[in-house]
Amino acid sequence: MDGPFEPTTRRDRRRLSHVDRHGRPRMVDVSAKPPTPRRAVAEALVRVSQETLSLVIDGAGPKGDVLLVAELAGVQGAKRTADLIPLCHPIALTDVSIEVTPDRTAGLLRIRATTATVGPTGVEMEAMTAASIAGLTIYDMVKGVDRDAEIAGVRLLEKSGGRSGEWHRPDDERPRSRVKPGTRGPRRGG
Repeated sequence: MDGPFEPTTRRDRRRLSHVDRHGRPRMVDVSAKPPTPRRAVAEALVRVSQETLSLVIDGAGPKGDVLLVAELAGVQGAKRTADLIPLCHPIALTDVSIEVTPDRTAGLLRIRATTATVGPTGVEMEAMTAASIAGLTIYDMVKGVDRDAEIAGVRLLEKSGGRSGEWHRPDDERPRSRVKPGTRGPRRGG
């Protein structure tokens, strides 16, 4: 009898690394893998109204500096990934960076999360968690003025390191932005 965690065929059981041969969830044993430098980049998009976007850029939101708080929350989220995702390994992160870039043309805030480590397993989940938590933080901070705000497009953009090497999302699958990556546009006080 198949249970809710039981793949239906032997071939399925081989493909799912987080399921043992009996269909039970497990954390993958990475003890035999050599530590290598690893890096991942993920993004999340938060769609907001033009009025909300102006409030965020000007630092005039009712709950404070949305960009600063979201970036800090993203770093904290990356550090807590193993606590949030049951089968993720706790990873000693060597770098986490979060950039939130407003895009007035598209009416959104683009979150880019970069994570790095030297270890036996990758940091893709840490990057995606960081982007997600930053997006949730933005939503929390603007929901009082913009109930239509929404989080969209959480996805991995690239990863490097380990046996599988480098992977990059094809350019034709990446959204276009008129805002130069790494810039926020004008902010209050500078």
